Amino acid sequence: MRAGRVRRWSVLAAACIVFALLLARMDWWESALRTIFGGTIQAVYPRGDLLLLVGQHLELVAISSALTLVIGIPLGVWVTRRSGREFLPLVSDITSFGQTFPPVAVLALAVPLLGFGLWPTVVALFLYGLLPVVRSTIAGLESVPSGVLVAARGLGMSNWRVLLHVEIPLAGEIMMGGVRTSVVINIGTAMVGAVVGAGGLGSPIIAGLVEDNLAYIVEGAVPAAVLAVLADQLLANVEGTFAYSAARA
Repeated sequence: MRAGRVRRWSVLAAACIVFALLLARMDWWESALRTIFGGTIQAVYPRGDLLLLVGQHLELVAISSALTLVIGIPLGVWVTRRSGREFLPLVSDITSFGQTFPPVAVLALAVPLLGFGLWPTVVALFLYGLLPVVRSTIAGLESVPSGVLVAARGLGMSNWRVLLHVEIPLAGEIMMGGVRTSVVINIGTAMVGAVVGAGGLGSPIIAGLVEDNLAYIVEGAVPAAVLAVLADQLLANVEGTFAYSAARA
């Protein structure tokens, strides 16, 4: 079991290194895109190399996902406690509305208040990624067997200790499933940030659509897809670690 987990982490690390090396070789990208789209006048997006665009994309996803975790997990925990359980339907409705509200519409509403660039996009991604985190937190905590909680309290553990040392470790795998879904959704949705000047991998895609240049679209779409797969596998490994810890417990 341990050897398998080490092997998965090693393969993921190697894949990330290869991906970073490929991003750094813009001459390879230009050669490949010119070969595929021979008639394209400009094969590579000229306003930023892929390392810069991926860095901007990761910044959008990292900030919005961090806000989602900081707010979503405590919110999910609160509505599973006695003090907040009556608000569970309200929280579910609000977070569901956040995901059904189109991110482009959120951008349109946020730009007059926050200006162009990073923060309107972060707000849109935060709202869009909140639902999976809140729901998985609720589902994970409610899946913990009541007998385990009774036993923990019988040992004299306080409510906080039960939450931190019993409930969250046992619910961690389910909670990580929601985090995994939220992050992958945000990687794809972050493309809209280019519309308000936030940069990222949406920039060459938007430029390609405007200029009818398929090479630009491929240049933005392929790294975004690979980034989503790598992030998904990273979080899957973390999820597996929670599952292993819960099995040992």
